[in-house]
Amino acid sequence: MNDKQFTGKVAFVTGATSGIGQACAMAFAEAGAKVVCVGRNEDALRDVENKIRENGSEALTIHADLARDNEAERAVQDAIGVFGGIDVLVNAAGHISNGTIENTSLVDWDAMMNVNVRATFLLMQKALPSLIERRGNIVNVSSVTGLRAFPGVIAYCVSKAALDQLTRCASLELAAKGVRVNAVNPGVVVTQIHKRGGMSEEAYAAFLEHSKTTHPLGRTGRPEEIASLVLYLASDKASWITGATYSIDGGRSQTCAR
Repeated sequence: MNDKQFTGKVAFVTGATSGIGQACAMAFAEAGAKVVCVGRNEDALRDVENKIRENGSEALTIHADLARDNEAERAVQDAIGVFGGIDVLVNAAGHISNGTIENTSLVDWDAMMNVNVRATFLLMQKALPSLIERRGNIVNVSSVTGLRAFPGVIAYCVSKAALDQLTRCASLELAAKGVRVNAVNPGVVVTQIHKRGGMSEEAYAAFLEHSKTTHPLGRTGRPEEIASLVLYLASDKASWITGATYSIDGGRSQTCAR
């Protein structure tokens, strides 16, 4: 989908320095949007900014820790100050770490909720005046773990289930204002999130290999595949879709525990 359908639009993408977020930022740039790239890694921000500009699109990079309320608010204000508004909000920033009901600390629980739910809620709230004015829309990046239960990642599962419900509730409240709200629910996608969450290279390699057996289509996903669905949901082609949580998981959500 490279038809410049977002020319003149502003896409605000969190987690834009790697994985699904970066793929989303690049996809919107290729579709003609001005892209606001939000992330914590300044070097990676510069890299994605250069890639976007090489494609002939405009980029604004914002270094921010979205777990801090004031930085999340500042990011929205900076984006509106530079580009005049926000047409699409993509909440792709995420945090994961392993833990069960028995050994998950409150620190780890709060870290998961703060990034995956609280920051998303705050960004949605602060971006809404602009989104309403421009009849924009929101796409949240959730997970198959929001739809199905998995052992060993309890805080992550709960945070993504909360994100799905936030998506659905907000879609009802904002429909009359012309703002659509949807989510995508990927299965295992090859990104850096698991390793950032503490998984070793060896464990991650084994996890990816095992994931070929747990996803009926026989492979893991690519960030660009998720970005294509995000782009579709944000486009006018999805103008009658709101409140949806779209599985994009190689069939993972249809399976029994393995």
